Amino acid sequence: MGHLRCLAVLVGLLVVATAADTECSKMTNTTCETCLKNVTCLWCNTNSKCVDYPVKNILPPSSLCKLRDARWGICWVNFEAVIITVSVVGGVLILSLIICCYCCCRKKKSRNSSLETEKSIREKEERRVRQEERRVQMKSRHDEIRKKYGLFKEDNPYAKFDS
Repeated sequence: MGHLRCLAVLVGLLVVATAADTECSKMTNTTCETCLKNVTCLWCNTNSKCVDYPVKNILPPSSLCKLRDARWGICWVNFEAVIITVSVVGGVLILSLIICCYCCCRKKKSRNSSLETEKSIREKEERRVRQEERRVQMKSRHDEIRKKYGLFKEDNPYAKFDS
């Protein structure tokens, strides 16, 4: 009994597929608009044929209809124009994305280098100030040691009498 059900389902699918095939092929030698009212149909301008869209392929094969003569969805747009348009728009989008990434990375790099430059200048100034403070401390310490041992070079007290 189960086999009969499977067989009935398969026969039903075959009937539906055949009905769909005949539905598009019935519209052959009519107008493009009439054919394309059914979204599963493809119109070929060269021979005014309405055929089922080959869903296994993304684009209809040239044996069925040439791309410049094939219409699907809209009668005034052919597949060749769609492919060219999509390629150009996609290329422009990819190129603009690459340019934006390049500009952002370059801007970030220059911003980082300017921050690093400012930071290095600030650090250099801080080192100079610390060095100057140490120099003053060392000079005062040396002067104290010189005073303690009498080595401090003061103005000569006898220099007044020399003149």
